[in-house]
Amino acid sequence: MYACKDDVAAGGLVAYGVDVIDLFRRVVGYVDKILRGANPGELPVEQPTRLQFILNLKTAGSLLLTVPPLMLARADEVLE
Repeated sequence: MYACKDDVAAGGLVAYGVDVIDLFRRVVGYVDKILRGANPGELPVEQPTRLQFILNLKTAGSLLLTVPPLMLARADEVLE
């Protein structure tokens, strides 16, 4: 179990964690507010709102695991 897609692409079985691209997009909004004069100490702290579930079927097969159809349906991305 990993937290980012790169580990699954390198052969890991599953990743469940923050969508980094979405996180960077949201950071742009903070930077914009700061550059327009907002006090960084007064900006609210936000938690990630988008998580990714990525599954590597090749690794699952090499471990002789059967992936349930519901898990495949819920995956944001399936690597084969």
